[in-house]
Amino acid sequence: MRKLTLPLLAAAAVATALNVSAVKAADTITIGMAGPLTGDLAEFGAQLKRGAEQAVADLNKAGGVLGKQLKLEEGDDACDPKQAPIVANDLVSKGVVFVAGHFCSGSSIPASAVYHEEGILQITPASTKTNFTDDPFAAGWKTVFRTCGRDDWQGQFDGGWLADHYKGKNVALVHDKSPYGQGLVDLTKESMNKAGLNEVMYEAITAGEQDYTALITKMKQAKVDAIFFGGYHPEAALIVKQAREQGLQAPLMSGDSLNTAEFATLAGKASDGVMFSNGAEARNLPSAQAVVKEFRDQGFEPEGYTLTTYAAIEIWAKAVTEVGTTDSLKVAETLHKHDWDTVVGKLAFDEKGDLTKSNYVWYLFKDGKYAEAPTN
Repeated sequence: MRKLTLPLLAAAAVATALNVSAVKAADTITIGMAGPLTGDLAEFGAQLKRGAEQAVADLNKAGGVLGKQLKLEEGDDACDPKQAPIVANDLVSKGVVFVAGHFCSGSSIPASAVYHEEGILQITPASTKTNFTDDPFAAGWKTVFRTCGRDDWQGQFDGGWLADHYKGKNVALVHDKSPYGQGLVDLTKESMNKAGLNEVMYEAITAGEQDYTALITKMKQAKVDAIFFGGYHPEAALIVKQAREQGLQAPLMSGDSLNTAEFATLAGKASDGVMFSNGAEARNLPSAQAVVKEFRDQGFEPEGYTLTTYAAIEIWAKAVTEVGTTDSLKVAETLHKHDWDTVVGKLAFDEKGDLTKSNYVWYLFKDGKYAEAPTN
């Protein structure tokens, strides 16, 4: 009898453990966050991570979603388009029903195909390339959204402003060949040209290079009065720093990827006067004050995409609660129905999953910090 007892006890223990795991799984809803947690853009990955973690913590503290606690799984794509689908499949294997991410458009787009195939809702807090939502909409997908603006909206704002403020002057357009960087520059160029200003230079750089002397020499020869850069903050910092060292004082302007104080750390004093466009500062909104205080009490400044990530999870949770299920198609349908109150204000989505409105402004770096620039 003893020889039979031990195996039976072991089997019973395994069964008990499996039952406990099943109960725990039934008491939780698993969601995901994905972004560049390592690499040159890890500063932005940290924003997404902290925004997602705080949103989950706040929701769980308030009772969870549908009476269940949320479990957050995190994926690191390093902003690599080849890595993004791998990360997406890993999140799928962990049972996520929703993903807040990714950061780079070049990662969000290939990952979206995985999420669509698996019936998982995706809301990016940061990817602005137009075809992130345009192509899925044309293909009949229903579960792709974003809580940030689009490159064409930003390009229209940037290009119109450049044409107005640099009429008759020499503007150089430079991009880093990334889907985001080139997309923003091309759309800014289109808007600027329509408004009557043609660029004197249109150049591409290779991200990761350390010496932009040739580019700067060319800009000096063209006597550029302003530089508009499409790309990420490490390269922007090197370009403006080396430009100042080589005597080129033309102001540098860019898009929302400079939305981090790390840019000033990398560029040093050369960051003074650099401008970037983005939506109006969410940290100043009345709706954000309680959450901003939570972050600051923890010693973390919720800049950049922290709050749009928080909002992505917040708005998903509200839609799930309203419809009573995590089914992605039903949640997506609910998201389209009306406006939603979030940490970043009232949001609504159009048929593509884009926001119905966005308010772009310029930000100005000075003394290592940035703030909304005076209107002029």
